[in-house]
Amino acid sequence: MEESKSSKRLAGRVALVSGGAQGIGRAIASLFQREGAHVFILDCDDATGNATAGELTQQASHLPVRFLRADLRQPAEIRSAIDGLRKFHRQIDILVNNAGIEAEQSFANLTVEDWDRVLEVNLRGAFLLAQSAVPLFPESGGAIVNISSIHATHAFPDSIPYACSKAGLVALTRNLALDLASRRIRVNCICPGYIDTRLWENYLKSAPNPEELADQTQALHPVGRRGVPCDVAEAALFFASESSSFVTGTDLVVDGGLLIRAHH
Repeated sequence: MEESKSSKRLAGRVALVSGGAQGIGRAIASLFQREGAHVFILDCDDATGNATAGELTQQASHLPVRFLRADLRQPAEIRSAIDGLRKFHRQIDILVNNAGIEAEQSFANLTVEDWDRVLEVNLRGAFLLAQSAVPLFPESGGAIVNISSIHATHAFPDSIPYACSKAGLVALTRNLALDLASRRIRVNCICPGYIDTRLWENYLKSAPNPEELADQTQALHPVGRRGVPCDVAEAALFFASESSSFVTGTDLVVDGGLLIRAHH
């Protein structure tokens, strides 16, 4: 029997997912679509963005996933993407700030350009996208979900700008939750641990012994594995849906128990 529309947790909602072309963003877009949302993925990668939108649309042709191109370092491109969304829908109910990049450099080798590039995408980009999207939220409110990282609270080698951007995203979450409460917009964030994405794959490839590193990182997790994008997507669905209607300004760690072992 076909699942009824009313049983879907995001039925009729309009969701915008940044960095939605692949990895965690793609998993979130896919799950949101399956739960009845009209999904827009925003990304700077035209080829992958269009391909992902096409592939996800094939899952449910009555709920096409649409691609919007924008470089989050460019405010004009963000505004243009929001204008593009408005051609299809008058409102946004859910915003997921997922787009993120990293610059793996030691403190001694870190450049101003590295710092600016990471902070502009991961933190300033999230702020600018939220600022452009919020006017389209209806009077009934909605949800913003920011994808931070365990780097926000725990130090790892060669990750200074990434860690600072993700810590800033947690602070942005709390402040937006307070400022937007009167608009009935809930704002929460997720702090994933090791998730098997392209970022992780690139990091693994750069290691002297990738196989050893993969085994070591897997052993760090009490649950016995690294995460996969759908693990984060399920948490994002919780924050985007009415299941979390009394939750705002919080951060949820999704790390397979990595940090509890780190505390020992």
